[in-house]
Amino acid sequence: MTQENKAIRLERIHKAFGEKQVLKELSFSVEEGEIFGLLGPSGAGKTTLIRIMTGQLNFEGRAEILGKSSACQERERYEEIGIVTDSCGLYERLSCLENLKIFTIVKGVSKKRIEEVLREVLLWEDRNVRVNRLSKGMRQRLLIARAILHRPKLLFLDEPTSGLDPTTAQAVHILLEDLRKKGMTIFLTTHNMSEAQRLCRHIVLLYEGNIVERGTPEEICLRHDHARRIWVTLTEGGREELEYSAQGADTLCNYLKEGKARAVHTSEPDLEEVFRLLTGKELGV
Repeated sequence: MTQENKAIRLERIHKAFGEKQVLKELSFSVEEGEIFGLLGPSGAGKTTLIRIMTGQLNFEGRAEILGKSSACQERERYEEIGIVTDSCGLYERLSCLENLKIFTIVKGVSKKRIEEVLREVLLWEDRNVRVNRLSKGMRQRLLIARAILHRPKLLFLDEPTSGLDPTTAQAVHILLEDLRKKGMTIFLTTHNMSEAQRLCRHIVLLYEGNIVERGTPEEICLRHDHARRIWVTLTEGGREELEYSAQGADTLCNYLKEGKARAVHTSEPDLEEVFRLLTGKELGV
């Protein structure tokens, strides 16, 4: 993959607030047209990194967004990116339609684009509903609609499904996958491992400002395959967990020879377990 195919390129990013080091020598890249996941618990540095890449914070190191340094973002560069974070507010007393009309002026976009984008996020039927009457999931979809109003090449999403119920989160996932298919690069921060495993081509696991793992979800889980377990349902009742080892294999063989095993299942580590193995912490904490 050549440098021209990299939507994001970070080299030795370091950020401190006073004596507190928030990010420590981070280096990775994001390919064009992929959904990339930055995973870590609250306080790991995910939002700080987005602010660095979008030119909101000074930092040490090198960060290139769409081929240009994020340290000197020009207006033209902001026209190529979209951002959805907790700090992105909406006008509560205005409708969905009225909110987007304001941003067509700000972004210099035709008002015809409003219907297209509201249909894309499944809010066209609710276009005249005031924001203060929208559910949290509808608000989130409206924020995404606003962020993609100007058809950005790169979309930053900071915990886009945090606090949403599974059905609403599923609707957001479908929307993001559709945007990716249309060629948009999406940089996603989350502490939801199943979300990352479903959506992201590549991920980075971040903990206390350090990268503790990286790769595709499948590669990461395979690298930590020693955490695999064998579960044996016994004919006399109960279930026993065995290590995935020679000793565990011997025990299993004995159960099978003696007819004591009713069913056998293996359990490969998922991203949640890998993170726990690497850090001793739960990802959502």
